[in-house]
Amino acid sequence: MIPVGEPDTLASAEDLELVERLRAGDETTFMALVEQIQPVMLRVARMYVSSLAVAEEVVQEAWLGVVKGLDRFEGRSSLRTWVCRIVANIAKTRGAREGRSVPFSSLAGEDEGPAVDAEWFQSAAEGAPGAWRALPDDWQGVPDERLLARETLERIRKAIDALPPMQAEVLRLRDVLGWSSEEVRNALDLSETNQRVLLHRARSRVRRELDAYLAGGGEG
Repeated sequence: MIPVGEPDTLASAEDLELVERLRAGDETTFMALVEQIQPVMLRVARMYVSSLAVAEEVVQEAWLGVVKGLDRFEGRSSLRTWVCRIVANIAKTRGAREGRSVPFSSLAGEDEGPAVDAEWFQSAAEGAPGAWRALPDDWQGVPDERLLARETLERIRKAIDALPPMQAEVLRLRDVLGWSSEEVRNALDLSETNQRVLLHRARSRVRRELDAYLAGGGEG
């Protein structure tokens, strides 16, 4: 796997080296980058446009933008953040032309409050704001084999897929791909507050689904 930046603010040394190879016209490096990052690009585009076919067009246009813009890449963000920001900008324009542009609240999902008790989460004073304080009682004693079983992981995947699009993508980027909060905010053009709300709601909903599944002995 080629390096595409660590989850921090600035481009890594590996990012800069990769960009130099791309600027030199290294086709193998470019194809490896496409293979690695295109699935994320498609998901980002899909949040703003009406169909997968349009999202694929957006991604193709974004790759042209990436190639043309390589000389302007200054390393102020990781390469993957920069690429995803290009995708998001193009997708927003296409979405507006389709009449699909919607306010942030719609992407976040209507919600009258947290999906689980806020006391389950750590505060900023505890050093890891938004992280779980402890496993709920019904998780105690659950064998690791069951928590990691294919059926359980599939349940988690379905729960993520059922989230509103922006919640799902923020959760995937943060918890599945390990992106930093700042990377996600930059790539998706979110404020700190919006990113935090989306992530909290997404984690809460997935956690609630998993709690119900495990408490029910894996049925449902």
